[in-house]
Amino acid sequence: MKVIDGILARARHLRRMVGDGVVDSAKAAVYVRQLLRGNRAPPSILSGPRVQGARPSMAVPASGAQTSHLSPAPSPHAVMLPPVLLLHGYLATRGSVHLLEERLTAFGHVVMTYRLGPVHLGDIRDSAGFIARKVESLVSQTGVEKVDVVAHSMGGLVALDYLKRLQGHRRVRRLVLLGTPILGTWTALLGIATAPLGRAALQLLPGSSFLRDLGRMPIPAGPEVIAISGDRDWLAPPHTTVFEGVRCLALATGHSGLLVDESVARTISDILAAAPSAKPVDGLFDGAGDPH
Repeated sequence: MKVIDGILARARHLRRMVGDGVVDSAKAAVYVRQLLRGNRAPPSILSGPRVQGARPSMAVPASGAQTSHLSPAPSPHAVMLPPVLLLHGYLATRGSVHLLEERLTAFGHVVMTYRLGPVHLGDIRDSAGFIARKVESLVSQTGVEKVDVVAHSMGGLVALDYLKRLQGHRRVRRLVLLGTPILGTWTALLGIATAPLGRAALQLLPGSSFLRDLGRMPIPAGPEVIAISGDRDWLAPPHTTVFEGVRCLALATGHSGLLVDESVARTISDILAAAPSAKPVDGLFDGAGDPH
């Protein structure tokens, strides 16, 4: 019986590996197709006009993976930008970031999402390892050197763990954190009942060993990190999202508003499209000099 169980387990693992390979190839194909078409993402509103005549469309690759893309008309002001990896948060699915994905796509970005477990209950470190493998797969199949990452709530902790512990700084050009409780959140107590299904709720609590370990590791040189908070966010209040080494921005919205407000999507697009080390939007301040 144990032998049969072992064979079945290996078969399931192989099926997942093959399925992931198909999905990754499909996502890579979308990005390569954009490059061949000469598509460019729009520049920041502070550096030039946006792409005109954009024609939105949606590709549905094999295995049900969905990758948004856009076919904009050529623009002399446009710049080539890396693909955007969009990460969802705790107790959420890819559906929670779908509206933001569509809006970033409409602004000309090539956006990719991945399923981080059924509702993202598992160990944050495991999710970071998963993202590391996906980024390497994308890099190997497209030849792109860097990606941008936009991460909501606990997804930002996944991205930071990838950046700090798994050498993600070699692959990430710019990281935008949306309502990420870098100091933890006591609202995670509401999810303690899910602890038998995954460690995420325990890792989100202030003072957890995961957050202490993450905080001890400095942000590596290379990627630009911008933390956006909502001044009406009671799940991750602004003071819990600010830390040294990042630029910070507080917007008039709440935790879910960071995903659904159109003005937030436009701000994210401007940040991603801004020139390196530029100050792309008003209100940014250094995390070390938090005005709150």
